[in-house]
Amino acid sequence: MKRMLILSTALGLMASPVLADVNLLSWGGAYGNSHVEAYAKPFEAESGIKVNVADADNPATPIKAMVEAGNVSADVASVEYADAVRLCDEGLLEEIDPAILAAGDDGTAAADDFIEGAITECFVGTDVYSMILAYDDSKFDGAKPATPNDFFDTEAFPGKRTMRKGAKFNLEFALMADGVPAEEVYDVLSTPEGVDRAFEKLESIKGDIIWWEAGAQPPQLLADGEVTMAYAFNGRIFNASQGEGKPFKIVWDGQIYEMEGWVVPKGAPNLEDALKFITFSTSTAPQARAAEFISYGPPRRSAAAAVGNIEGTEEPMGPNLPTFEANMANALASNLDFWVDHDAELNERFNSWLAN
Repeated sequence: MKRMLILSTALGLMASPVLADVNLLSWGGAYGNSHVEAYAKPFEAESGIKVNVADADNPATPIKAMVEAGNVSADVASVEYADAVRLCDEGLLEEIDPAILAAGDDGTAAADDFIEGAITECFVGTDVYSMILAYDDSKFDGAKPATPNDFFDTEAFPGKRTMRKGAKFNLEFALMADGVPAEEVYDVLSTPEGVDRAFEKLESIKGDIIWWEAGAQPPQLLADGEVTMAYAFNGRIFNASQGEGKPFKIVWDGQIYEMEGWVVPKGAPNLEDALKFITFSTSTAPQARAAEFISYGPPRRSAAAAVGNIEGTEEPMGPNLPTFEANMANALASNLDFWVDHDAELNERFNSWLAN
């Protein structure tokens, strides 16, 4: 029997007579800070429930390990969309009843306010992020990188590059750089010839790639001068540019966007309070507030309309979000079903290719 808990809205955030901590597993960096400032601190102030935040390079990995070991310490975790579906299918997550989600500040029911796919059996979306091409503006005189193919053109745009160590995102990006329109990428990648084509494109710059595994690495590699271009999370580059004054520029052409959101590990020790935290943090105002700290778009329409200026500035955050209209011109939505079906085999091939 699957364990579910339906919270009555009449109970309110202060319903539990005994308050326990909520242990949140996040990603660290600027993204983790947005969770602390927009979600954890206001939730603590309103509910009296303390939120303990820990970080991981990819929270899906320790979540799987702790559930399988029967030693669950996390109550809520932030994971990528495809990982949420995979973990849910493996029976490693609690179900989240959509009835616990608050209506939008404009009265719109949550089911209608969230974008398509943002609410699944075990997942509630918190943000839309993207993988983007970024470059150090100080390293290029004259022409600047402007397309995915420029990332692969080491003659016109010399210097090392950095890419995430794995098949996902890189294979799609390679095909777009090789001339495949965004809307055809997954059709091509679904064929053996398409996979070969993507790897051949990656092979063309293999000797110029420094591979990263943690999201903090690409901006650091750019700042240290070890690379001139990066294929990285847009929020990390935004934070380095906006918050630290680094001369980094984002190229939105060819961005691959996806959602992240909350999951609850099976056997979470503080399930009831974890669900209260999810209710609070996915409501309109906290969602909009989080986007002011880091340039990830809210998956709620009411929240997207409420996003204000970049935190601490008078500059609107909107143009820095992946979901901003002008940034979506040649954008690719990461295909959940494709990666659920092909993640293992393509990563096996990627690791084999990397080792040779």
